[in-house]
Amino acid sequence: MPLVAIADRALDVGALAQELAADGGVGAVATFVGLVRNQNAGRRVRYLEYEAYEPMAVRVLERILREAEQAWPGTRVAAHHRVGRLEIGEASVAIAAVSAHRGDAFAACRYTIERVKQILPVWKREHFDGGDVWLEGAAVHPDDEGARESAHRIACA
Repeated sequence: MPLVAIADRALDVGALAQELAADGGVGAVATFVGLVRNQNAGRRVRYLEYEAYEPMAVRVLERILREAEQAWPGTRVAAHHRVGRLEIGEASVAIAAVSAHRGDAFAACRYTIERVKQILPVWKREHFDGGDVWLEGAAVHPDDEGARESAHRIACA
């Protein structure tokens, strides 16, 4: 299983975590799964559509994982993001982090989702009763040090 993927199929955070922890040398596994919810901005959401230019999105996701692994040495991280049509309750993003200690695994997992929201070039179209709208996606340049520091502060809060 690849540790980084932009996929048009269901995500399995358990398989990601198992892949990372397979060598048995970790003491903690932290996971995060982002789900499609049925409400947003006071509207009933019917479904979402995600789009990405896969080669670019994979490179950015790999960068995010390297950043997390450098910030918390000894931690390994994996992340998959869905594209295509997603129904209510389906997973749009799955992240797993493993480490010798729980604090590092939690922080690396939290950092990863914060950076995904900041810089991953994946675009989301929300379909709701009465219409649809493209929602703002990644708006921060990947080299913006202030944004990176902000994600680190949030991860360590």
